[in-house]
Amino acid sequence: MSPSEKSRAHACPIFMYHNIARAPRNLRRWRSLYVSPGAFARQMWLLARWGYTGLSMNDAMPYLRGERHGRIAVITLDDGYVDNLESALPILQRHGFTATCYVVSGGIGRCNSWDAEKLGIEKPLMNAAQLRAWHDGGMEVGAHTRSHPRLTQCSDAQLRDEIAGSKTELEDQLGAPVTQFCYPYGDMDDRVAAFTQASGYAAATTTQRGRATAGMDLWRLPRVQVARHHVLPQFAMRAFTDYENRRHEHRRRASVHG
Repeated sequence: MSPSEKSRAHACPIFMYHNIARAPRNLRRWRSLYVSPGAFARQMWLLARWGYTGLSMNDAMPYLRGERHGRIAVITLDDGYVDNLESALPILQRHGFTATCYVVSGGIGRCNSWDAEKLGIEKPLMNAAQLRAWHDGGMEVGAHTRSHPRLTQCSDAQLRDEIAGSKTELEDQLGAPVTQFCYPYGDMDDRVAAFTQASGYAAATTTQRGRATAGMDLWRLPRVQVARHHVLPQFAMRAFTDYENRRHEHRRRASVHG
């Protein structure tokens, strides 16, 4: 087996979810951010049926560093919505899976202030007690900044406040280490990645499409987006094949030759 074939064989999907709930009828934008509890349950069932273990980012680190090998999939949920606790947690626990919820620390107990106006809907975020219930349920809390800004537009002082400040706030709430980070909007560059690493995070995820492999830059990890319209065969294709990588390469070549 060639090095590239070995890399694909050990490729790990890091799934990206947001809301585990039915999309509100009056929602007109970004309905793809919602995955129904039924669809999520079927996706987790498929992972278990095919011999995969769903892991949080922290639990997956030995695999992402190449220290261990196995059939794993990483489950991440962005922003910290109440429906993650209410709908996703019981399903994850049913299969013995763990997952990481990336929390906007300045929004604890509030709502999605960064996009509520565009969406025309306020989505409740977990309060401190609910975050602890998520953590006590065997799940991980990761950081997603303090206010969900575009980090490349922040000054150095703002980066420290958003990245390191979020870690401190969450650790104070949980009484436990917070070692994982996610860039809001996937907006990052070398400077942002350097601040993230220097702030003490073990890894960080982006919105770049693709599966992760051992040896990748741990502060630029790609993910596999799961959207409302993805039926089970589409979910499987994204999870277990190089579909996302091929699509990204096709788009890159089209832009070069277009």
